[in-house]
Amino acid sequence: MKITSKQLREKWLSFYEGKGHVDIGAVSLIGDGSTGVMFNVAGMQPLMPYLLGKKHPDGKRLCNVQGCVRTVDIESVGDASHFTFFEMMGNWSLGDYFKKEKTAWTFELLTKVFGLEKDKLCVTVFEGNESAPRDDETAELLKNLGIASEHIYFLPKSDNWWELEGTVGTPCGPDNEWFYPLDAGKKNPVFPDDYVEIGNDVYMQYKKKETGYEPLENKNVDTGFGFDRMLLFLNGLSDGYKTDLFAPVIEELERVSGRKYGAGEDTKAMRIIADHTRTAVMLIGDEQGIQPSNTGAGYILRRLMRRAIRYCRQLGVESSAMLGAAKIFIEKIYGEAYPRLLEKEEYVLGEIKKEADRFEATLAQGIKEFEKCVTSLERKNEFMLKSNPSYVKETVIGGKQAFRLYDTYGFPLELTEELARENGLTVDEQGFEAAFAEHREKSRVLAAGQFKGGLESGSETATKYHTATHLLNAALKIVCSSDIQQKGSNINEERLRFDFNFARKLTPEEVESVEKLINEQIKLNVPVVLKEMSLEEARDGGFVGVFGNKYGETVKTYSIGEFSKEICGGPHVASTGELGTFKITKQENVSAGIKRIKAILK
Repeated sequence: MKITSKQLREKWLSFYEGKGHVDIGAVSLIGDGSTGVMFNVAGMQPLMPYLLGKKHPDGKRLCNVQGCVRTVDIESVGDASHFTFFEMMGNWSLGDYFKKEKTAWTFELLTKVFGLEKDKLCVTVFEGNESAPRDDETAELLKNLGIASEHIYFLPKSDNWWELEGTVGTPCGPDNEWFYPLDAGKKNPVFPDDYVEIGNDVYMQYKKKETGYEPLENKNVDTGFGFDRMLLFLNGLSDGYKTDLFAPVIEELERVSGRKYGAGEDTKAMRIIADHTRTAVMLIGDEQGIQPSNTGAGYILRRLMRRAIRYCRQLGVESSAMLGAAKIFIEKIYGEAYPRLLEKEEYVLGEIKKEADRFEATLAQGIKEFEKCVTSLERKNEFMLKSNPSYVKETVIGGKQAFRLYDTYGFPLELTEELARENGLTVDEQGFEAAFAEHREKSRVLAAGQFKGGLESGSETATKYHTATHLLNAALKIVCSSDIQQKGSNINEERLRFDFNFARKLTPEEVESVEKLINEQIKLNVPVVLKEMSLEEARDGGFVGVFGNKYGETVKTYSIGEFSKEICGGPHVASTGELGTFKITKQENVSAGIKRIKAILK
C-alpha cells in the first residue's frame, strides 16, 4: 500500500474520530515544565495530567498527531531510522473503553485501513511478576482477532510495562507492543531479529503503591504509533529518508552537491543535514520557538544546527544548503500540517542563516586553535630535547584538547584526526571519549529537566528575570491592550525574552510607559505572594496563565499587589525591590501578530 504523509495523517485521525474520539491537535515541542523535561519526547506527555485523573475539556476519547523531539541519540542520526524530530500518532481513553475495544481497533486499523498482513504481525504482552499477574486477557483478545499464538510473546516488565519511575499513587500497567518485519517480503519472518516495533497500547489498570500495585477503578488506554515509522512500512521502504517527509530535501542536496544518495559517507551526511535541519525548523518555528544559544534548549538547537553545517562542508556544499532544505520543509512538506511555519518562514530562515554565519567564523577560529595545539606540542618537544637528547618526541594531541575543539568549535573527532595526520600527529581517542562521556552525562542531567517559566537555569539572576516577566506582562496589558497574552519566554543570565500577541511594535512612548510602570512597582518593593488554590478559584480571582488546560486541580499563584496576578510554577524573588532597574533593549517581529521584547535588569 503506497501512501503519502498527508494521507496517513488523515487516515489516523479520521479512523479514531469515527470511533468517537476528538482531535485535540498538537501542542508546543517545548516542555512547559509540568512534566520535568526540556522537550516533549512522547505523544502522551502533554496529556499526563489527564492520565493522572484530571478531566479533559474535550471528553474521554482523544486523538492527535503530536510532534516530539528526542536528542539522546544525536550521534546515531545518520543511519536509516534515527531522527531527532518525529511525530507520534496517539489516541486515548480516559476511564472509558479498555482492552477489548482497543485491541480490536488497533487490529482493524493495521489490517483493514493500512493493509498490513495479519499473519506477519507479532505482538508482545506482559509476562507477569510477583507484583502483577500475566496479561492473559490481552493475549486471548489478540488470539481471537486472528493473531497466531506463536506470534504472541510474553516479555518481562522491562519490555511490556509502563509506569512513572520514582512515584507512588500514579496509574501504571501492562502494554502490548505491535511489530512488523522490516523486510515485509519475507515469507517466514522470525521475531525479533528482523522485526521493528510500530506502536504500542498501554493499559493503565493499576495504581502504584509503596510495594506492589492495586487495581484502578478508572482505567486508561494510552496508544502511541510512530508516524515516520508507519509511513516507512506502508510504502514498503527500509530507509526513513526515502519517504515524502525527506525525499524532496534529499533530492535538493543531491542537486546542490552533485553527489548521489546511496551507500557511504555522502548518504550519512545528507541524512544528518536533512534531519537536523528539520528539527531546527520545528524548534525555531514552534509557538514557543527558541533560538540557538549556549544554554538549555537553545544549546541543543545550536548543537544540531552546527552538526548539520559541519556535514554540509563534508558534502562539499555551503551552509546555505540548510536554507534550501529548510525552505522545502516549510513550504512543501510541513506547511499544511503546521501552518505556523508558513507564518514564521522568514524568521526561521533568518535564524538559520545567522547561526550558519556565526559557525563559519567559529570554524576558522577552530583551525587557529588547532594550530596552537600543534605549536605548543612542538615547543614542548624542542624544550625537552635540549635538556634530554634521548627524549622521544610527543606526537599525540591530548583528548581534552580534541574534545575542546569538538565542543567549543564544532570539530568532529574525524576532522581533528585528519588535521593531525597532516602534521604527522595522532589524537588520544580514549582521552577524547572520556571527556565526551563526562560531557554527555552533564548534558543528560540538563536534558532530564528544564526549569519552569522559560528559565535556562535556576540561578538568582534568572529568578529575578522571571519575576520581571510577570511585571512586563501586566504592564503591556495596561499600556497596549488588555487582550495581550504571553506566547513564550526564554530567560538566561543576561536578559529576558518575552513573546506576546500584538499587531505592531510598541511606539517609543509605549516603551517608556511600560518601563515606567515596571520600575514604579520595583521602587515600591511590593511583596511577591505565593498561594496555592484550585484552578477554578485562581481563574475567578483574576489570575492569568499561559498553558491553558494543562494545569492540575491545584495550582500555584503569584500576586504582586493588584498589579500582577499569574498562575505559575517558576521561581520568584521575595519582593520587587530585589530586581534593580528594568530596561527594554530590543523589539522584534516573531511572526504575524506575535511580537518579542528583550529586556535587562541593571
